[in-house]
Amino acid sequence: MGQKVNPIGYRLGVNKNWDSRWYANKKDFADNLNKDLKIREYLSKRLKDGAVSSIIIERKKNRCEITINTAKPGVIIGRGGEDIDRLRKELKKVVNEDVYVSIVDVSKTQDTNAQLIASNIAMQIENRAPFRSAQKRAIRNAMKAGVKGIKTKVSGRLGGAEMARSEGYTEGTVPLHTIRADIDYGTATAQTTYGKIGVKVWIYKGEILGKKKIEEPKESKKESDSHVDAKKD
Repeated sequence: MGQKVNPIGYRLGVNKNWDSRWYANKKDFADNLNKDLKIREYLSKRLKDGAVSSIIIERKKNRCEITINTAKPGVIIGRGGEDIDRLRKELKKVVNEDVYVSIVDVSKTQDTNAQLIASNIAMQIENRAPFRSAQKRAIRNAMKAGVKGIKTKVSGRLGGAEMARSEGYTEGTVPLHTIRADIDYGTATAQTTYGKIGVKVWIYKGEILGKKKIEEPKESKKESDSHVDAKKD
């Protein structure tokens, strides 16, 4: 069996950033981490139909700022902002601190967002759509949107088979070993009558770190020129 590495964790600090962006001393670290886990678990259940791509948590002195990237901001905000106010109050009860929630609309990039694509495939499988056509449709839309490569994989009792297996499709290039490659990764789970089916999506959007041109120092250029002139003489 091959060793599996999360593509986002593999690139943290190079071209990917953390989803929890705060610093704490040894005493507060465990408490803050536990609160982050509670927030993410609560939001994943509460906003299951909200097409959430990522949740970014930032902490300042006496408050917690949560940024929710979603393709359906209207579902989360509600009419006149009623739902977002209710969500803020519920989160305040969960973590016992002041919480500020902001919504970012990512609907324009939903065909190139790995998490949204994985959630969409899982939703189609839950609605009894064929898993093969769901993957092929997602790949076709992503390639039309301009990505350089996409890879999908579904695992579980596919089609109600007695033995679990994995099936996937790849189009374009997906260089997982290249650290400078911008790889977006997302996972989702489909709850079916036969059991759970896992969905994974990798998307390659190009290289972020460009190739640096190596220029010779001016002194070395002068020395080489003088060396050539001496040879001519």
